[in-house]
Amino acid sequence: MTPDLQPRFDTLRETDIDVLIIGAGINGAGLFRDLCVQGVNCAIVDKADFGSGTSAAPSRLIHGGLKYLETGEFGLVAQSTLERNLLLKNAPHCVEPLPTFIPVFSWTRGIWAALRTLLGSKTAPRSRGAILVKIGLGLYDFFGSRDQVMPRHRVVLKGRARREMPHVTPAIVAGGIYYDAKVSRPERLVYELVGDGLDANEKSLAANFATLVESRAGRVTYRKADGREFTVAPKLVINAAGPWIDHVNTALGYPSKLIGGTKGSHILLDHPALVKSLNGHMIYFEADDGRICLVYDYLGLALVGSTDIPANDPDTVRCEEPETDYFLESLRSLLPSLQFDRSQVVYSYSGIRPLPASDATAPGLISRDHSAPVREAEAGRPFPIISLVGGKWTTFRGFAEEVADTVLSRLQRSRRQSTRYLAIGGGKDFPASERARGDWATAIAERAGVSAERAEELLRRYGTTAAAVLSADLTTSDHRRLSGVPDYSFREIDWIVRNEMVVHLSDIVLRRTTLAIEGRLTLAGLREIAGIAGTALSWDAGRVAVEIDDVVTQLDRFHSQRLTDKGLRTDRVSPPDRRRDG
Repeated sequence: MTPDLQPRFDTLRETDIDVLIIGAGINGAGLFRDLCVQGVNCAIVDKADFGSGTSAAPSRLIHGGLKYLETGEFGLVAQSTLERNLLLKNAPHCVEPLPTFIPVFSWTRGIWAALRTLLGSKTAPRSRGAILVKIGLGLYDFFGSRDQVMPRHRVVLKGRARREMPHVTPAIVAGGIYYDAKVSRPERLVYELVGDGLDANEKSLAANFATLVESRAGRVTYRKADGREFTVAPKLVINAAGPWIDHVNTALGYPSKLIGGTKGSHILLDHPALVKSLNGHMIYFEADDGRICLVYDYLGLALVGSTDIPANDPDTVRCEEPETDYFLESLRSLLPSLQFDRSQVVYSYSGIRPLPASDATAPGLISRDHSAPVREAEAGRPFPIISLVGGKWTTFRGFAEEVADTVLSRLQRSRRQSTRYLAIGGGKDFPASERARGDWATAIAERAGVSAERAEELLRRYGTTAAAVLSADLTTSDHRRLSGVPDYSFREIDWIVRNEMVVHLSDIVLRRTTLAIEGRLTLAGLREIAGIAGTALSWDAGRVAVEIDDVVTQLDRFHSQRLTDKGLRTDRVSPPDRRRDG
């Protein structure tokens, strides 16, 4: 539960904050938590909501970066696989194992091309054969052996591979199977990191929808969503604005050219036959043009991604029709016995990866590693600026630890606690076994007057935070459910609004929950959510109407989703057999 921050703002003095973090995506939020745990007074601010930018647009994978072996980034693979294993332990309510299948179309192809890439060639290898896949997966297991929690890889011949993946094209000669992980609620996990930081240090602050008013003579002034302003004079500033890094540096009086981002788009399909055939696996495959694609079961939908296109405008980015066509054609080639068309698309999203500026001819060859260049203090700006460049979702904790150690050194302080095994949000005290989860749900259900099945459903959705949701002193009932989305209750929405720094209706449906991306939200349900939020936040009828219109517009403009009272209207005919998991 996030504490009430307003008293902190009301008594804030300019010199109270040691570190100002600009940007509340995954890297900024991870660093905020780490520094707060060390006792550093931090303020984290974002011009929008926590986790609403690039961090809301990943492939929703927690992975070690198998393809980075080809470019010789062994250190990045070692760190990524370790961080993947740690997240499986520290955020079990959001992160779970994902067995992954690689279709293999030859035995020996790609070896020489891979060697050229390893030696610095700017041409990506194509058609990775079984020998190359076997070597790669062996290395991947080796690098992922620290804090190992999942089985090792195996390579199976064509017959076994097609029994396990029956719709995969018969052109394969074998298949590789290895384990990575997926994150079901990345936006929520970002918020939980911020909440953990606030809980760890009562002198730290967080503000979403905060606008930079002025930066002058070492004093930085922001205006919060409620119109109030606050000013801090930090000893150090962290620019964690992702693809907006260069814009922020310019606003701080330090023009830079650190970012050369690429666009990654994804679509979600309502395709029960495909989801069933995947049997819990991701297929990680090479499209006809050599680009890597993926498809896996995400909350009952098939998530398909991703593109890698040079782009530099994160405020207007969306999945365009040619990208959707590219995904569908790639699936048709891989899974020829299944039907794919635009009517199955229920959601799409896109974001700009904040990659370092690069002259690489192939976007896929731009390093996903991270760096933290420092611009030292100068006349008129007494604080240094550390910019967090690059990185990937999986490695946020390790990146945060590296930067936090740099900050602590500059502040002449010592690390109090490692975050290596520090549980996140609803992952705290999460029951480890299926039996323990059942016992937890039964105990909570008895106290809250709900069924054990309902308690376990909320445990899967919010982790152990579900106990607070069910026990809070609220007038709204968990038995009253949203129109069209019967597994979401008025109570859980009410609790989120009152306890999780909600400013806009979109914060609820796009980030604190997965209501929008699941494709089940109805206009009637949205009105009910707006009514709950309006009561809790004292919105008048005009504000409620504006908030509803804003969500409808966002879903239409950026996510290919149109709401009606019956659910979605996408100018597509949805399949009759609709499957959904909550």
